[in-house]
Amino acid sequence: MRWSSAGFFFIDILWCFLACSFFIALCVHNIWRKHKSCRVYMLFQDLIRYGKTKQNGKRDEWLRVLDVPKRWFWHFYLVSVCWNGFLLVSYLKVILQHRSHPSWLLWTVNILTGPLGRADHVPQLSTVLLYLLLWIHSLRRLLECLCVSVFSDGYMNLVQYLFGLGYYIVLGLTVLCSDHVGKETGSLHSQVTWFHVVGVGLFVAASVLQHRSMVLLAGLRIGKSGAVETLAHRIPTGGWFEWVSCPHYFAELLIYISLAFMSESLSITWWLVVLYVLFNQALAAQLCHELYISKYDSYPTNRKAFIPFVF
Repeated sequence: MRWSSAGFFFIDILWCFLACSFFIALCVHNIWRKHKSCRVYMLFQDLIRYGKTKQNGKRDEWLRVLDVPKRWFWHFYLVSVCWNGFLLVSYLKVILQHRSHPSWLLWTVNILTGPLGRADHVPQLSTVLLYLLLWIHSLRRLLECLCVSVFSDGYMNLVQYLFGLGYYIVLGLTVLCSDHVGKETGSLHSQVTWFHVVGVGLFVAASVLQHRSMVLLAGLRIGKSGAVETLAHRIPTGGWFEWVSCPHYFAELLIYISLAFMSESLSITWWLVVLYVLFNQALAAQLCHELYISKYDSYPTNRKAFIPFVF
């Protein structure tokens, strides 16, 4: 079920489409600003904004009907913890107990990659680590949403909410698509390479950066007593906020790059995922950066939006 002679499959085309869509959205946002009164432009802005970047925009009443609370972000990570935890256990049963995946799961993977699977299978250890790190990342973000972050009355569009729910389901399937028959290359410990070492190291460093950034953001609304004092937005300072407006988005990109390393750079699909995350987070970071600049006259001019010293 190849989609081209180059060996691309539906899963590759899907991630390529998402990456291109957000790249185009980033370009359109920067070019189309002179048509702010156009209803198509307002709909476009409503679909790419959420939370604090959405609150001050001009919106039609019918768009507000589709609003859901931004604090529902934790739903995404709960779905990811459950779904990717199930896939991790299922995969471990395949390689350790020589069982097979559920028939419905194999059927889904066959649709995404074709009945013959991919030619660029990654080692079993890479798949195990991908699932494990993805599960750890989702669990940490779930706990941060429930126990660390202080959400205001911000909201997101229902389309964004449904996209977020489906995103982690597709992401888990993407891991399986890279190795849905399990390429056996000896015991798991014998498969360790420097890619895995670098990938795990980068994952840990990026996760620490993201967590510290989330703590700093939450601290803007929490007093010395530990109680929430305000839901207003303030200029974030400290840590990597001194270099970029959204270090937590930059950390997200680094986390996905670390996951791509887990595949030993053998899977083109994972680099398409990284490309999607790059444009997705770049757009979100730019919207936040523009809000800070427009709202605070004293906002540091040396800060970039997303990537230190670059963008």
